[in-house]
Amino acid sequence: MVEYKDTLLMPKTEFPMRGNLPANEPKTQAKWNEMDINAKVLERTKDRPHFVLHDGPPYANGDIHIGHALNKVIKDMINRHRSMTGYYVPYVPGWDTHGLPIEQALTNKGVNRKEMSIAEFRKLCEEYAYEQIENQKGQFRRLGVRGDWENPYVTLQPEFEARQIEVFGKMAEKGYIYKGLKPVYWSPSSETALAEAEIEYKDVESYSIYVAFALKDAKGVVPENAKFIIWTTTPWTIPANLGISVNPEFTYTVVAANNDQYIVAKDLLEKVAAELGWESYEVVQEVQGASMDRLVAEHPIYKRDSLVMLGDHVTTEAGTGCVHTAPGHGEDDYQVSKRYDLPILSPVDNRGCYTDEAPGFEGLFYEKANPVMVEKLQELGALLKVSKFVHSYPHDWRTKKPVIFRATPQWFASVEMFRDELLQAVRDTEFTPSWGETRLYNMIRDRGDWVISRQRAWGVPIPIFYAENGEPIITPETIAHISSLFREHGSNIWFQREAKELLPEGFTHEGSPNGLFTKENDIMDVWFDSGSSHQGVLVERGMKYPADLYLEGSDQHRGWFNSSLITSVAINGYAPYKGLLTHGFVLDGEGRKMSKSLGNVIIPEKVMNQYGADILRLWVASVDYTGDVRISMDMLKQISEVYRKIRNTLRFLHGNVADFNPKTDRVAYKDLREMDQYMYMRLQDVLKSVRQAYDRYEFASVYHTINNFVAVELSAFYLDVAKDVVYIESKNNHDRRAMQTVMYDTLLTLVKVLTPILPHTADELWSYLNEEEESVQLTDFPEVDEQDNFPELREKWEKVIEVRNEVLKALEEARNAKTIGKSLEAKVTIYANEDVESLLADPTVNFAQSCIISQLEVISDKAKAPEKALVLEKTAIVVEKADGEKCERCWSYSESVGQTPEHATLCNRCASVVEADYQ
Repeated sequence: MVEYKDTLLMPKTEFPMRGNLPANEPKTQAKWNEMDINAKVLERTKDRPHFVLHDGPPYANGDIHIGHALNKVIKDMINRHRSMTGYYVPYVPGWDTHGLPIEQALTNKGVNRKEMSIAEFRKLCEEYAYEQIENQKGQFRRLGVRGDWENPYVTLQPEFEARQIEVFGKMAEKGYIYKGLKPVYWSPSSETALAEAEIEYKDVESYSIYVAFALKDAKGVVPENAKFIIWTTTPWTIPANLGISVNPEFTYTVVAANNDQYIVAKDLLEKVAAELGWESYEVVQEVQGASMDRLVAEHPIYKRDSLVMLGDHVTTEAGTGCVHTAPGHGEDDYQVSKRYDLPILSPVDNRGCYTDEAPGFEGLFYEKANPVMVEKLQELGALLKVSKFVHSYPHDWRTKKPVIFRATPQWFASVEMFRDELLQAVRDTEFTPSWGETRLYNMIRDRGDWVISRQRAWGVPIPIFYAENGEPIITPETIAHISSLFREHGSNIWFQREAKELLPEGFTHEGSPNGLFTKENDIMDVWFDSGSSHQGVLVERGMKYPADLYLEGSDQHRGWFNSSLITSVAINGYAPYKGLLTHGFVLDGEGRKMSKSLGNVIIPEKVMNQYGADILRLWVASVDYTGDVRISMDMLKQISEVYRKIRNTLRFLHGNVADFNPKTDRVAYKDLREMDQYMYMRLQDVLKSVRQAYDRYEFASVYHTINNFVAVELSAFYLDVAKDVVYIESKNNHDRRAMQTVMYDTLLTLVKVLTPILPHTADELWSYLNEEEESVQLTDFPEVDEQDNFPELREKWEKVIEVRNEVLKALEEARNAKTIGKSLEAKVTIYANEDVESLLADPTVNFAQSCIISQLEVISDKAKAPEKALVLEKTAIVVEKADGEKCERCWSYSESVGQTPEHATLCNRCASVVEADYQ
């Protein structure tokens, strides 16, 4: 006696339903490491065109955060996609290792820098950096990121530092490096100069004061007893005042008020009068700004000259139109004072405390000086008003404390000298998203020269010597020698040897007749380190230069993208990248910035331990990373449901091709049934869309296209319909093999196109396939197949699907009304107009099977439908209980059940299959 259920060809697969990713992914990664998958991928693709995504180095300190994960996964998806679509893709991950955070971390651990030599302290910094690299490397690899992890680039490596010195030398040779005394961002908390990229803005409360400067020499232009009114929000800079700037184009008024005469811009008079509480005032005189050039006012505290100067930077947006000018504490102040040959006075030391150049305030910290200065001006009768207001103010992005503008001797890289070349390089770059071009262009257009010196210990030394007469020595000979020394010994040698020992043998210089030399003690800005990586990595390792792509967060327009552009254009005349791609920041589920205090931080390691790396990667693929993105554990739970659907669909496909051998059982496209041809066509549509989306780095489009295909066209249509054929028919039945052909192609295509996003899952499934390659990573994406009949097939089957959707709606209503249970219990009568009737009458459509119903009748003329029919756009439909009995084997209803006495509970179709295959 045959057990009919045993005659069904049910899916067979050992590919587990549950991924158990947290436990299984490390095993997959161990397998990759054992087989050295990266080397095998590179070997397979070595003869292809190169594609290089150059890694922007994360800082080697602390665990990775969710922003790191987003960044590295996007890079990995791009690299994996490119290596499966015709390219050789070497990926060298890297780390930024110099700078204040590591110094600070060691200090926090109890290291006393003052108790050891600089070289000893730097050695501790290096050891700490490598510890951090190993920690982060493990976390990046756990994400499934493929690359040359055994040989990453590190900015403290001797060969990297040697290349950096060469970059500096080439820029110096072209005249782009100079030493200057000008105001720069200075961090008293870090005791070093900062670049614009190291600044962040936070709201602070500041003093707002109006101060009167009496005239000392009016030159007959204005009354001798008149006073200029200046307005400032930095009272602590008053001791550094050397002048007052006015706009030559403005009209100024001499105003009589409160028994005094004051000078303010005409356009600001009403506002100033209101601020100072003048109940009445009288305009005594109007004078053009240009005519006040070189009048002399008197400093309210020190009674020294305060020169009146003309400057276009003076506006009427705020203040009085008379601008307090301290050349040592502001960029505009510096520029205007330079034109008038004023000295650069900056009476504040490295720690932000006044020097003896500010008599009466020596040793006072600048912030604490604000109320003291207010009190002093009040005492002298020069203060007209004081108040406080909240505004945005620059802060050191490491210490989070305020910075000041302070003139100190620093080394600069000129931007002005080759700005036009830089702007052209920006125009020559391809940006994703496109608005990145405007952002970077404006930043380069507006930025000042780059202060590259830092007053720290942990970094690459500025390779400059000084002669006895103080002249800086930067020659091709000294640069080549230092680069060679650094390549052999590392940059610590700079701090271990005297200047004479670091110079080329027999070196002489006319500025040092006695052979006495000194060396620069400052180090380079860390942005110069990472900004030189196009030489330290791409050129050093013989990789493609310029790189095809740089990819980082949108904040790097002012950081790494910017510094890399400047150094590359300076030495070579073009950008180090052909394309720039940026992503936004990661926020919590409510769109808030993540912070420990809010308790909303999502830690990648926790996500991977709970869900697995592939879930985190699928989340990355699902979001529009070109703007800020959101993440929460609830979102990840939803993503895991999408993953489960994809995994189960892959498993179902695999189970249903268990007995299919593509070499012997494949049905040619022309011999497929139309429904199978249609699904094959839709598979090609998906493949085409996905390949195009990958090419444009639009991973959310890949995600949605695949997810929609899996959920709607496979699960809810084709694979549901397939059960009636693949389970029921004989093993080698043509229709069954036809469907298996399409299912197999669908399985292989999906596994391959999902590999960049879900590498662990894809490789796991691959191990259950009988393909030649040992890993799906050693294969290519399928090419899109376009068949001649696709256009008419698409037009016809889109109409079939429309009518099918109407039938499904009618079945759902009948199910709700308890007329039927499962769809196979239904007999469907469709009242339709002639075009739909002829469509459904086409034997190639097999519409009953498409709708998974037992019986179908189509009646011409929709108008003939009875009242009980459900009237829809194209049809009117009646759903009734199907005629006949339920077949025990296929569960369809048929009047042929029982017609074969030996199989009384089967329909004729099933009876013939059983008799042929199992008797």
